[in-house]
Amino acid sequence: MMTDRMMTILGPTATGKTQLAAAVAATLYREGRQAEIISADSRQVYRRMDIGTGKDLEDYTVDGRQVPYHLIDICEPGTKYNLFQYQQDFFDVYQQIRSRGSLPILCGGTGLYIEAVLKGYKLSPVPQNPELRQRLEGRTLEELTQILVELKRQNGSVMHNTTDVDSCQRAIRAIEIETYNLENPVPRRELPPVDSLIIGVSIDRELRREKITRRLKARLEEGMVDEVRALIDSGIPAEDLIYYGLEYKYLTEYVLGRLSYDEMFRQLEIAIHQFAKRQMTWFRGMERRGFRIHWIEATLPMEQKVEMILNIEE
Repeated sequence: MMTDRMMTILGPTATGKTQLAAAVAATLYREGRQAEIISADSRQVYRRMDIGTGKDLEDYTVDGRQVPYHLIDICEPGTKYNLFQYQQDFFDVYQQIRSRGSLPILCGGTGLYIEAVLKGYKLSPVPQNPELRQRLEGRTLEELTQILVELKRQNGSVMHNTTDVDSCQRAIRAIEIETYNLENPVPRRELPPVDSLIIGVSIDRELRREKITRRLKARLEEGMVDEVRALIDSGIPAEDLIYYGLEYKYLTEYVLGRLSYDEMFRQLEIAIHQFAKRQMTWFRGMERRGFRIHWIEATLPMEQKVEMILNIEE
């Protein structure tokens, strides 16, 4: 039976999480309850980055009614939105939803963001460190990764896994944050952990790979290359787009002429497959760290998945 606990719907890319969250919210609405979705996606916060981040905003419309959603399209491309900002923004939205008597449904695939708000990570805003950045300039991604691994070991940190640091720029920022946290163990604004029923959407690995490839082809046909060109033409530096990783990294390289179309497609396809695998690794790690995740098979009919979720008892 459903309680008033927040619901979290997580899973790797291409599992239909958003559609499921919207279907749950729509079903609750028909039963006389209000529900609102809070996105947990580190790149859907950026405006005009729609196809590449897979916003699929039409998924939030069910039976002609739009399910309210939050933390999508909240900042400009080229900015560096981070975990600390997400945690603050999440908590503000969470309290607003609660004040309306609605049920918050946290939905997404960025495991670090999800775990940070559920556990109430103690974070602080980290300023840029120009001296550190200068020392790291010119290092390879492999070298930066080794530095990061050692800092994480010293900090006992679970932040900044390889899902998040697939470019030198991102790795340097992660090193900056870990270095700051190591040198500044100061009191920070504490946000409380959030009690949540957690649903995981699982999918067979081969089927997931098929869906990822099919979806990548569809998004390219929808104009993903033109989206990247438009962002560059609007004045956003190419390196800032590369910073965002995955689609924006490889498509920018293609637009700049550094990769052929076939090279771009092949390398991006592999990168997304690896990304999905790392997402699952993170979620399994959450289970080892004490979270109970109720796994539901992605291929089940939507009505059945919704019914199963609404009848989970803990």
